[in-house]
Amino acid sequence: MSDHKKSQIGIIGMGWVGSSVASSILHQGICNELLLNDLRDGLAEGEAMDFNHGSSFYPTANVRSAKIKEMHNCKAIVVTAGRGGKPGETRLELLQDNIGIAKDIATQLKGYQGILIIVSNPVDVLTYFYQKFSGIPSGKVIGTGTMLDTARLRSIAGKRLNLNPRSIHAQVIGEHGDSEVVLWSSATIGGESLRNWDGWNGKGEAEIAEEVRKAAQEIIKRKGATNHAIGLVTATLIKWILRGERRIVTLSTSLEAAFGLTNVALSLPCILSGNGVEKVLEITMTEEEKSNFFNSAEVIKKAIAEVENS
Repeated sequence: MSDHKKSQIGIIGMGWVGSSVASSILHQGICNELLLNDLRDGLAEGEAMDFNHGSSFYPTANVRSAKIKEMHNCKAIVVTAGRGGKPGETRLELLQDNIGIAKDIATQLKGYQGILIIVSNPVDVLTYFYQKFSGIPSGKVIGTGTMLDTARLRSIAGKRLNLNPRSIHAQVIGEHGDSEVVLWSSATIGGESLRNWDGWNGKGEAEIAEEVRKAAQEIIKRKGATNHAIGLVTATLIKWILRGERRIVTLSTSLEAAFGLTNVALSLPCILSGNGVEKVLEITMTEEEKSNFFNSAEVIKKAIAEVENS
């Protein structure tokens, strides 16, 4: 860890989400230098000053503002830049505003060798375009995708069953948005099918899926943004990559063959290694789940086509 270049992480965009990502990274001691960037120079600098003043309370790290071109030695760069969602607005409605920002940032990242993590919404469409605009290999451009939705699902199901969410093995795939798919058929607790678990009510599945789907909107309605959970998700994702933990995580990447899909990015369980997404898994689904998953892919493909044809 003595070589700072080996443990640098960059964050582009220091709004609500960027600052939460930074806080989670610092508390988890993931790097020894954190570079912050925002279009508003003063904001990135102010955040760096603020974090450094708290340096007695997290593992040793230096925080400073930086230009994007200074981040090319970072092991990972997180992109949260872009306009956030408004109450009642879908993630796809954000697209036109955020695609121009993506093109500008991606151009500055050409030749980058590390892992690029996209958090900005709509995350699937932007993951696709960041990969396309930057030319970075697809396995190294990773959208946080449904990693957060999966965490929300486990939290909500765990609360209903009075179990720790870590003990709920259930996944959300597809779009990080309204067409996402909960894989109830393969959900398990302690090796037992969730649907066979004592006290589980199958009639409540649609209600839980809807609660997961609408979670962000409910939070935005109350406080204007979602930031803490996605900050924890992103920091933990980086930690697993840097430690080469080879976890299986639901993440968004540009698909090259899985389920016959190409030219689209969306979430499926992936083997995550120190090099990024090593393999996308073609998991077993019911016919209904598969149909809903392909529908989700079409929703994202349509959004991608609208950008390409505009």
